[in-house]
Amino acid sequence: MASFLLRRLLTAIPTLLVIATLAFTLLHLTPGGPFDSDKVLVPQIQHAIEARFHLDEPVWRQYLRYLADLARGDFGPSFQYRNTSVNELIAQGLPVDAAIGASAMLIALLVGGGTGLLAASRPGSWRDQLPMSLAMLGISVPVFVTAPLLILLFAMRLHWLPAGDWVAGSWRHLLLPSLALALPYTAYIARIVRAAALDALGQPWIRTARAKGLPTHTIVLRHALRPTLVPLVSFLGPALAGVLTGSIVIEQVFGLPGIGRFFVTGALNRDYTLVTGITVLYGALIIGLNLLVDLCYAWLDPRVRNRT
Repeated sequence: MASFLLRRLLTAIPTLLVIATLAFTLLHLTPGGPFDSDKVLVPQIQHAIEARFHLDEPVWRQYLRYLADLARGDFGPSFQYRNTSVNELIAQGLPVDAAIGASAMLIALLVGGGTGLLAASRPGSWRDQLPMSLAMLGISVPVFVTAPLLILLFAMRLHWLPAGDWVAGSWRHLLLPSLALALPYTAYIARIVRAAALDALGQPWIRTARAKGLPTHTIVLRHALRPTLVPLVSFLGPALAGVLTGSIVIEQVFGLPGIGRFFVTGALNRDYTLVTGITVLYGALIIGLNLLVDLCYAWLDPRVRNRT
């Protein structure tokens, strides 16, 4: 297991290097620059600004300089947000996205997982057909539709929750965006768990457990739950990365100060360091969460652990 973990960590370094290189190259190939505007600057001022951020140097030297800073964990200064580093912007937005993403995934796992197990325990009944129909609806309706509907219902009509804004530590400001972000993931998890549980319940050891007279809930929780988690873990890797890095739509609808807002602003204004820094952060999160998924595989399936 230790050698497997070491190999994965070593392969993560060149992967992050490729991500940073592609982001840096594509941004510099895009027409325009971070300080281009409708108002023409005096040439001396333009040159001074470019020299301050080393934009007057050849691209290859800018690339090597950026890699050196990146190796120290420094994403560099932001071109759009003056006197502010990319690290500071990420530190502002990441806690918001992490709180909403973690809450959304917790809701999705509890509701979706429980619904999928309940549906698999009674296949073909209304306990199966009704939740799966709702799950298909949850997958089909996009977030930019469900989020305003939740605001209209719980904020505008019932006045139970605030319609937007962000207050750190306030569960009332956290619940509505988390619920909106969790709905599609809840539907996906419910369908994945149902399919995996049905497959597990058809195995020989389950028939043996039924022949011994064990109740259905005991069979599902004690004998079928662990193999059911294997396909769910595959889904959770990219899903966790998606919810933890936040949703641009959720941030826009609820007015949240997350990373997505900085990413969009940086892309529109050619803020090279900001866009590249957030891209590398996304890549690192996906790599780390996929590594966590592989470790969960080894715990759930002894055959994987023996191969490592």
